[in-house]
Amino acid sequence: MALKMKELIAQSGESKSTILYYVKEGLLPEPSKPKPNVHLYDERSVEILRFIKYLQHNFNYSIAEIKKIFENNRFDFDGSFEAMVRSLEMISGGREQQWYDRETFLALTELDEETLQRYEAAGYLFERAEGYSQKEVEIAGILQRAQRLGLDFGLLEAYVGSAKTLAQQENKTGSRLLEDESSAHDARYELLFDLILTLKPYIFNMHTVQAHREKIQKNKTSKGQS
Repeated sequence: MALKMKELIAQSGESKSTILYYVKEGLLPEPSKPKPNVHLYDERSVEILRFIKYLQHNFNYSIAEIKKIFENNRFDFDGSFEAMVRSLEMISGGREQQWYDRETFLALTELDEETLQRYEAAGYLFERAEGYSQKEVEIAGILQRAQRLGLDFGLLEAYVGSAKTLAQQENKTGSRLLEDESSAHDARYELLFDLILTLKPYIFNMHTVQAHREKIQKNKTSKGQS
């Protein structure tokens, strides 16, 4: 279904000037012009506009950064779980969205092929469709420091095990949520992002903080009794 400018403004909450600017920047598809002075916008434009606003408000992305994300990633905005996963991947790739092939990545990180394969097999590092992003460079650095300092990688194995279990549940929950037609696609879409990118790390980190607080308090109590 095609939308007139007035309808697009009403459904997206964006101004006419903003919409025209996004079209000019290539963030929105060009409208069709069946008649003189009649511009019809693809209904996907509503989803795209709300996704842009989500990236701006929740992750402080600039228009230039969002434009680069759109240029470097295929995104269908069809409201499906697969589309959500693709968008999640492009956000988790990092803000710079600089991609490296395997050879360049090895040179940048000073990893050898054997170590890289071991990290990938263990689920610590991932090669994406575009290659490796700056995020992978950062993670490789953390892994190398952990290796040098003799960290017990049992903690990382626990991370991976928990992540795989959570991923299965997130997949089931996400698929059910996006198949439910009782609410708009964009509302369900944003909820999934908030659950995975905001609520999940908050719960994990706050439980870590709480555990440390309890340990500190327990130590204080033990010292007070001695």
